[in-house]
Amino acid sequence: MSEKKETKQSEAPKIETQKKKSGKWLWIVILFIIWWFNNYTLKTNSVSMKSAKISSKMRFAVISDLHATKHGIKNKTIFEAVDKEKPDVVFFLGDMYTRESERELMSKPVELAEEFISAGYPVYAVTGEHDTDREYINDLENAGVNVLEYESEYIDVKGNRVHLMGIDNVYYSSTFDLRNEFSTDENSFDLLLAHIPNYEKFAAFGADLTICADTHGDMVQLPFLGPLYDTETKKWLPKLSDKELNIYDKGFFDYDGGKMFITSGIGVYPGPFRFNNRPEVVILDVEPKR
Repeated sequence: MSEKKETKQSEAPKIETQKKKSGKWLWIVILFIIWWFNNYTLKTNSVSMKSAKISSKMRFAVISDLHATKHGIKNKTIFEAVDKEKPDVVFFLGDMYTRESERELMSKPVELAEEFISAGYPVYAVTGEHDTDREYINDLENAGVNVLEYESEYIDVKGNRVHLMGIDNVYYSSTFDLRNEFSTDENSFDLLLAHIPNYEKFAAFGADLTICADTHGDMVQLPFLGPLYDTETKKWLPKLSDKELNIYDKGFFDYDGGKMFITSGIGVYPGPFRFNNRPEVVILDVEPKR
């Protein structure tokens, strides 16, 4: 009897150690799944707004900040997510690859654009601060993409006259004023594409809708608290530290006569740090205001 007791007593610490190791690995697996889900699974963010300037619903797909990599979310996944929603127009909003990338990575957004164009979708693009290579822009245009570099055009979307404008700023001077380049049109739905958001300047211009990117949604979003760190104001927990501060991280922001929408994009540049802010394609519906 005493030998059996001694055996059981000697085995008890081993069992306890094994349980601790198993628990540790379980937590590692759980944390890995949470990290992977937040950084490498794609969601479709469906949003909408109303306008008295249109007579039928328009649907736009917004793809941005891909920061193409050899691994991660595939073109096929992005295409299928958008194609399922049947948009009228597809927008690329810049930083589709990272500066000084290999040609293989620079070609990925071009290949994605080719997929959309082959499927019959018109594609319009603006560039960001990373995807400025002239050869890349030429490849987009040769694929059939309309790259708007301080250009505008009128397009018909479901019988609605849309005045589409695009800019390629990588910074904004204190004297920046869009009214020196474009004019709004009261007889058309004015739509501005710009990679880098500049709320005050865009509000002064007053397009019916401005679509932007670049922020990556500030990467880490805390439930009920907003972004952990705001890259524009350089503040930690900005919505707590200054409740009067306007944080233009992601989503809709109103201004007189229109709205600005910022997508948090797809990529994980400068690293896979996303939390509560998954990579997204945006399906943006503009509906008639009755």
